[in-house]
Amino acid sequence: MPLSRLIPALGLAASLAMTPAFAQPVPVTIALDWTPNTNHIGLYVAEAKGFYEEAGLAVEILPYTDTSAGTLVANHVADFGILGSIGLFTQRAAGADLVATYAVVQTETGRVVFNADRQDIQTPSDLDGKIYGGFGSAWETAIIGTIIQHDGGTGEFETVTLGTSAYEALANGAVDFTLEVYTWEGVKAERDGPAQRAFRYADFGVPDQHTNFIGTSSAYLADNAETAKAFISASQRGYEYAVAHPDEATDIMVAANVDVLLDRDFVRASLQALIDGHYLKAEDGAVGTIDPSKMDAVGTFLFDACILKDGNGAPEKAKPDFTTYYSNAYLGTTP
Repeated sequence: MPLSRLIPALGLAASLAMTPAFAQPVPVTIALDWTPNTNHIGLYVAEAKGFYEEAGLAVEILPYTDTSAGTLVANHVADFGILGSIGLFTQRAAGADLVATYAVVQTETGRVVFNADRQDIQTPSDLDGKIYGGFGSAWETAIIGTIIQHDGGTGEFETVTLGTSAYEALANGAVDFTLEVYTWEGVKAERDGPAQRAFRYADFGVPDQHTNFIGTSSAYLADNAETAKAFISASQRGYEYAVAHPDEATDIMVAANVDVLLDRDFVRASLQALIDGHYLKAEDGAVGTIDPSKMDAVGTFLFDACILKDGNGAPEKAKPDFTTYYSNAYLGTTP
């Protein structure tokens, strides 16, 4: 080869040698807290719209299992998980390595419910002496007792632990009241009956809270800060998109979960309830932001009720520093 051609060829070879290969997507896993529902819709939207891919991530949404998402995250089986608020506080107090990094909802979605035809139940104090169909946690007793006492009652009621069978028991009158998530079970009752009435927790002395979070471990954040930022920011985009494009978001979620046989109209109605109630996006435009005052209020409530226990099962003697339980540092910039 003539020298005049050899020099450029050598230069091109050297240039190619110094050009890095395209970076491989970083794998990220997230564990669900329940079977797929509209609390998870932003994850499916972020995946389908390519937000994770744009962020350089290969995200796997793990199927729901009997092991809690918090346990999977704390034991590094999953990188992230959907964490219930009470689970976050109680597991963290007991020593689990958990940190909330995204508030899925901006205000409490739970409520005390009873059949609408119960004329003997007009205010929370009327729940005294009645039968509660419950789920077996100390948190339930604390909030129901607080709600009743706030209304002037004694806070005494009978509990029958039924799990999700409580909703059927309520419908057929086997129990007098239960707790439900308005944006899922509540919407189902509005569509299918029987009609319900309800008491919202925060109207009767219980602190308002973010019902659930996307969370991870401090160990993961220490080693993967940029990946965590990319994942949370892309997920935030997914939830924002779901609020702005509810029909498309509904179709995405249903298509992503064909094995679950989701009712498309029901999913759409649930998403609309989340939008109308400013759960996914607050009236001030906040999406994913964790409110420090809410975290302190609910944490203090749990501490005062002796629900926060250490690794040996003894009630915490000193109130924990709840600012270490969460971080807003991984959120993107919201419009």
